[in-house]
Amino acid sequence: MAIDYRDTKPISFMHREAPLKPDLILVLTYIVITAFGLLMIYSATAPGLESRGLDPTGELKEQAIFVVIGFIVFGIVSWMDLTEIRGFTTPIYFVSVLLLVLVFLVGESGRGDVAVRWIDIGFLRFQPSEVAKVAVILALASLLAAVEPPLRWITIAKSLLIVGLPAGLIFLQPDLGTMLVFAFVLIAMLFVGGATARQLAFLAVATIIATVGVFQLNLIRDYQINRLTAFVDPGAHELTLSYNQIQSEIAIGSGGMFGKGLFEGSQTNLQFVPVQSSDFIFTAVGEQFGFVGSAVVIALIGIMLWRLLMIAQRARNRFGYLVTMGVAAMLAFHVFINIGMTVRIMPVTGLPLPFMSSGGTFFVVMSAALGLAHSSWIRRPPAPGEGPTT
Repeated sequence: MAIDYRDTKPISFMHREAPLKPDLILVLTYIVITAFGLLMIYSATAPGLESRGLDPTGELKEQAIFVVIGFIVFGIVSWMDLTEIRGFTTPIYFVSVLLLVLVFLVGESGRGDVAVRWIDIGFLRFQPSEVAKVAVILALASLLAAVEPPLRWITIAKSLLIVGLPAGLIFLQPDLGTMLVFAFVLIAMLFVGGATARQLAFLAVATIIATVGVFQLNLIRDYQINRLTAFVDPGAHELTLSYNQIQSEIAIGSGGMFGKGLFEGSQTNLQFVPVQSSDFIFTAVGEQFGFVGSAVVIALIGIMLWRLLMIAQRARNRFGYLVTMGVAAMLAFHVFINIGMTVRIMPVTGLPLPFMSSGGTFFVVMSAALGLAHSSWIRRPPAPGEGPTT
């Protein structure tokens, strides 16, 4: 598909004769998915909090604060010009790497988590690996936008270095699931950026060899190996390692075609599904709204991905195209892995569902990523009859 980049200069709202409108489909889909996510978080956490004598809206209120912050961040980033942001990709990247290094010095583990992934600054706990995802997308887009396809091997090597540094630090936390996000985004952006079939095949073979080497050198933690073992043979670990996924399957399966109704799910109300408000939020959808409700959620996410692809097609320059495709790849991978692990077609990796799972850093960062793509749409080249830019 040929992309026509008609203007590479920064264009602010004030410099347009006819300012372009925001992508209402993308924005409304973002709002609807988020609102439904808040409802699911409340339904998944209220019974447990109430049974302990706590405020049943406690986790809902906490997530709602980050939703407001995320909406503000989305608006601010949408207003910014990607061409101007490109000039800051290098410091953004190195700040994200520095934050990942700080995790090993002052980091903390999450609730019931083995890995050390969080930095606590008193009034806020945030996860630097989430920030690194967007930083890597920007850095990769800046690198690939500077060259014309087909890509040279030196560009492939630089891309591997850009992704390898933060991915390696995240692997050491350890956080295998998030590291896989980086790998998928790298392959996706190289593919749309102009890598040849030979280069992609080389990367695939190198990935297989590296994966075998990691296992042979015992670089994978025991609990990570146990998760894979439990995924292959869940019946042998139904009360231990496979418990989460088995309960998730029961919850989704019990929802049937139309679900049990809001606040009527027994698995949800009795807290049988662990970490349901974050990793397994989709089980609350399946149990309470059934196959139909689950299909609606997936369709909404599909609409969001479709809009991102349309935005990429109308991008003003190669950098905007690559950033938008990187955001789309990150979103798609998160959705596939998260929903896949709730229905046991993928092992448990701890990747949340975008705009629905609880988690402040994740929501704000994903909102910022969506804002980057939306910025590209707002400043797209005018279509016939849309009016010229000055």
